[in-house]
Amino acid sequence: MVDIRNKWALITGASRGVGKEVAKAMAQKGCNLIVHSRNTSSTDALAAELSKSGITVHQLSAELEDVTQVRELGEKAQSLSGGLDILYNNAAIMTQYHTDIYGAKEDEFVQSFTINTIAPIILCNMIIPSMVKRGFGRVVNVTSGIQDQPQLMPYAASKAALNKYVYDMAVHLEGSGVLMNLLDPGWLRTDLGGPKAPNAVESVIPGALVPVLLDDTTCGKFFCAQDYAEN
Repeated sequence: MVDIRNKWALITGASRGVGKEVAKAMAQKGCNLIVHSRNTSSTDALAAELSKSGITVHQLSAELEDVTQVRELGEKAQSLSGGLDILYNNAAIMTQYHTDIYGAKEDEFVQSFTINTIAPIILCNMIIPSMVKRGFGRVVNVTSGIQDQPQLMPYAASKAALNKYVYDMAVHLEGSGVLMNLLDPGWLRTDLGGPKAPNAVESVIPGALVPVLLDDTTCGKFFCAQDYAEN
């Protein structure tokens, strides 16, 4: 298991849900954090809580639907950290549920792909090269196990595209010290998962940290957080 004390991580969508749980768990392991949200006020309380762990915490805001802001987020995070060791692409949106399986509009696909696919890919493409130069990095792209639900096709398709990026890029990271993997948190009771989901958001830990703490060469794997949840 890799020791992440004093390393630097950027976590997108850290104000609530999975991102918040991951931030708290990484802080407990001594990792310095850059927590992202749409507005820094959304992470004020979290940053104050995390700082009690003795780590350094920075807050950054960006609207991930705006690719210019995504690039600025990557640049600021790299500058603040002096070079990121961990990138945790967690932020995502889910558009409305369509009872008509052909009902999703074009703008729903554009928005879903921009936030769920293009934004994390931009951050990966910006940050991974510097990780490779330093010979260490852990990249986690949060995905979904959703299937057979065309009612949510903009979300499902955008996550499938992100999976394809990881699978095809992972083979080119072999021997670099940089590992990029996928994490399915499971169906959780969050703003995205809804109140009827079977799993509490806290159940995402410890599984969500498994791809961060890898000390082997596992790359391009689909991890399921619920596989590690306590029964």
